Amino acid sequence: MTIDDHTTRIAVIGSGPAGFYAAGQLFAGGSDVKVDMYDRLATPWGLVRAGVAPDHPKIKSVTRVYEKIAANPGFTFHGNVEVGTDVTHAELASAYHAVLYAVGSPTDRRVGIPGEDLPGSHAATEFVAWYNGHPDYAEHTFDLSTERAVVVGNGNVALDVARMLALTQQELAVTDTADHALAALAASHVREIVVLGRRGPAQAAFTNPELRELNEMQDADVVVDPADVALDELSSAYLLTDADITVKRNVEILQAFAQLPAPSKSKRILLRFLTSPVEILGGDRVEGIRVVRNELVATETGLSARPTGEFEDIQAGLVLRSIGYRGSPIEGVPFDERRATIHNDGGRVTDPETSRPVAGVYVAGWIKRGPSGVIGTNKKCATETVDALLKDLSDGLLPEPSTSPGELLKTLEQRGVEVVDYAGWEAIDEHERAAGEPHGRPRVKLTSVEDMLEVASRRAGKTPEPLQS
Repeated sequence: MTIDDHTTRIAVIGSGPAGFYAAGQLFAGGSDVKVDMYDRLATPWGLVRAGVAPDHPKIKSVTRVYEKIAANPGFTFHGNVEVGTDVTHAELASAYHAVLYAVGSPTDRRVGIPGEDLPGSHAATEFVAWYNGHPDYAEHTFDLSTERAVVVGNGNVALDVARMLALTQQELAVTDTADHALAALAASHVREIVVLGRRGPAQAAFTNPELRELNEMQDADVVVDPADVALDELSSAYLLTDADITVKRNVEILQAFAQLPAPSKSKRILLRFLTSPVEILGGDRVEGIRVVRNELVATETGLSARPTGEFEDIQAGLVLRSIGYRGSPIEGVPFDERRATIHNDGGRVTDPETSRPVAGVYVAGWIKRGPSGVIGTNKKCATETVDALLKDLSDGLLPEPSTSPGELLKTLEQRGVEVVDYAGWEAIDEHERAAGEPHGRPRVKLTSVEDMLEVASRRAGKTPEPLQS
């Protein structure tokens, strides 16, 4: 074994915000720590690259913080390596003192209604990944020939999806929206986007800036029926007692929307509340959605939506379901199917039968706590996990590796895995930025793994064939 006796080697799996904040906290811990970060994609940043809406460049600027972390001499990036396919958890655990999973929640939650799988009904996660150029979804197609689309959900992702459908070609042209999506959205016939929330305006999960900007679009109006934002007694009481400032301002914004002049632009986003889908309608493809009107009732866990029996059919050719993300299990790591997270206590992965920590295995981010919070929430989450890890290190509780990261990389090479290092990512980054500059765009994204590997290999001193335009 070739590990330095004084160096603690940590594998961080996932290169999104949670992974980078964890790496930063590990370096700040004062110990002699080296961090090897693995990601199944050739590119880092996770949902900052593949989830944040293209018209939100300020949010994406958080990557400058991650770049500083990556500049630490103890940091190494291994992209294009998928845990469970290219390497097992057991192999990682044998090569490192600790393995910290920050893999997010990559799949969508199901609505669980008839017609959900009809052509024209999609998870919003797929649509988001498509317009952001995620290589897994670059070849997807979405039928935008319909005049009305329905978005199911009341969070920021639902607003992102609605906004992307309503932005003008000029608004999108200066973003890093994937080229295939730019072309499809420019040809879109969608003129009305209906956003459904099962509970009331006081229970919506929007953040204030994302909600407010709906009224700042060039050629789309936001429409709210005054009756939809008239609070019932339960919501009024909640607003006076338990609601935080974000909720109160959301209600104020929505009530102001309800007073706006009649729509005059070519597109509109219609926000509806206390409305749940019960069936997606259609024969060979989506033709509409049946919804039920809800009322709020008090339960032990808060205010819940109860159907009233009043139904309505909304004609639509596209349904995008945005009711949350789910984590996926990793072989060899305890997984909570109900919560769709890795079993843990404060970031220490635990055995579900004994509740005892699994030595040397940790978790941070959405796969730890579920899909909640904003990007910055992951910093506090990662800090808690790293504090636990460093405490275990100090107490001598981390297992000693039986192999080394170098041996693991040799194994990956033997398996034909083309590992992309940080220099390879920088080559991809430079290529994309250079392609975007002549058009006033931050970048033009590469959307195929093959193209990414080809560009990355140039930095490694190889001589690949030039990319085809």
